[in-house]
Amino acid sequence: MVPLKVTYDEVANAAYIYFQQAGAKVAKMYPCDPIDVAGMINLDFDATGRLIGIEVLDARAKLAPELLAQAEDITRRTSG
Repeated sequence: MVPLKVTYDEVANAAYIYFQQAGAKVAKMYPCDPIDVAGMINLDFDATGRLIGIEVLDARAKLAPELLAQAEDITRRTSG
């Protein structure tokens, strides 16, 4: 089993939860209804239909602070 990995971009306030190794190819992205989840959450699937990751926008409002504190900080890699 692949250990759970979480990355977080503080500037974008976006987190990604990996269920497969980073770099797994996304074949289909399913956006959750923003009204139902009160925000933007996208589910990423591979070509076989397995869930490989979840993108959470407005992460500070949607995820536990403890999870974000333990996440890999990718802020400097994604901001100008």
